[in-house]
Amino acid sequence: MGDYDAIILGAGAAGMMCAATAGQRGRRVLLTDHADAPGKKILISGGGRCNFTNIHTAADRYLSANPHFAKSALGRYTPQDFLTLIGRYGITWHEKTLGQLFCDGSAKQIVAMLAEECAAGGVTMALGQPVTDVSHGDGLFRIKLGDRTVSAPSLVLATGGPSIPKLGATGFAYEVARQFDLKLVQPRPALVPFTLGPDDALFQSLSGVSAEVEVRWNKTRFREAALFTHRGLSGPAMLQISSYWEHRTPIHVNFLPDLGVDWLLDEKRNRPRTGLRRVLVERFPERMADALLERIGAKGDLGNLPDKTLRQIGERLAGWSFIPSGTEGYAKAEVTVGGIATAGLSSRTMEAAKVPGLYAIGEAVDVTGWLGGYNFQWAWASGWAAGQAL
Repeated sequence: MGDYDAIILGAGAAGMMCAATAGQRGRRVLLTDHADAPGKKILISGGGRCNFTNIHTAADRYLSANPHFAKSALGRYTPQDFLTLIGRYGITWHEKTLGQLFCDGSAKQIVAMLAEECAAGGVTMALGQPVTDVSHGDGLFRIKLGDRTVSAPSLVLATGGPSIPKLGATGFAYEVARQFDLKLVQPRPALVPFTLGPDDALFQSLSGVSAEVEVRWNKTRFREAALFTHRGLSGPAMLQISSYWEHRTPIHVNFLPDLGVDWLLDEKRNRPRTGLRRVLVERFPERMADALLERIGAKGDLGNLPDKTLRQIGERLAGWSFIPSGTEGYAKAEVTVGGIATAGLSSRTMEAAKVPGLYAIGEAVDVTGWLGGYNFQWAWASGWAAGQAL
C-alpha cells in the first residue's frame, strides 16, 4: 500500500496545486521541499504581487519540442478556473498590459491560499528536509527524508528547473528523470537579460534608459519595453526574445516601431533646417539619441543630408543589430527552457509512459511560457492534470 498514495517533490506553484487537487480527491498526499517554507518563487514573482495568470493563455505562447503537448492541460484548467479559485478566497486582482493579471495585494495571498487548499485536502507537508535518495521497486517509490524512508505508488516531480538558484532551485528533477531513463531536452536559461560584448560597450553608458521597441529573432517578434543595463539588454522585450535566441546569432531591434524607414525624409521636407540630433532627441531620451548618433556617424541639418543617408539611418534604426555575447545565466533567468521531454509523458495526466506512477509537472517539463503569467498558468494546469490522475 505504501505510507501515502502519492509523494510530491517540490512545494512550488505546480506541486502545491497538484497536492491540493489530489488531496481533495481523497488521496493521502505527502508534499516535500528542501526549502523551509512553500512557494518561495511565487513570493518574489511580479515584484511581490504575483503575475498569477494571463487571460490570453494558449498553447502557441509556449516553447516546447512538441508545441501541441500543453493544449490538453491548458484546455482543461483555464485562467478562468484559477480566477474562480482566488475569488473564493476574496483575493482581488487587476490586469496590467497584455492580459497579465496581478494580485492587488501581495503574492503571499496566493501562497496562503494554496497552503489552505492543501490543508483542506489533508496534505502532509515535509518542509526543510532534502530528499537524499529516490528508488522504485515492488510497485512503490521510496524516498529518503533525513533519517526516514517513506513510500507511495505514485511520485510527482515538481521541483522546477535550475533558474534562480539563490532561492534553492536545482536540477534535481532532471537527476531523478535520468535515473528512470526519461529523456531530457537540453535545459538553458530563459526570460533572462542579455550581455553585450566590447563592440557594444558604447551602450553601457545608457544603463537605466528604457524605450518601447520591437525586437526580432528570426521570425519571432515582441513589442514591449527594452532596458539598457550596465551589462547589456533587459526589459520585457529582451526577456521574451531570450527564450528563443540561439548563441552567436543576432537580434534585431526596431527602435521606432510606429514609423516607416522614410520618416526622416518626411521630416526633411517639413523642416529642412532642423538638426538630425534635435529630431532624434524628440523621439528618444537624450543619452540614447547621442549614443545612436555616435554609432550612426552623421550630423548636421536634415536639409544638408542626402536622402540616401537619411533612408539608411531610418533603416538602421528600424533594424539595429546586436549580437549578444551571452545571457546573465540561471542566476537572473526567470524560468528554464527545456527539461523533461514531453515525448515520454502523457499530455492528459503528465504520467511517464515507461514508468507507471511517475509524473512530471510545471517547470521541470519541457514547456516554457512567455513572460506575463503564462508559466504560472502552466503550473496550475499541469499540477491540476496530475492531481486529477493520482
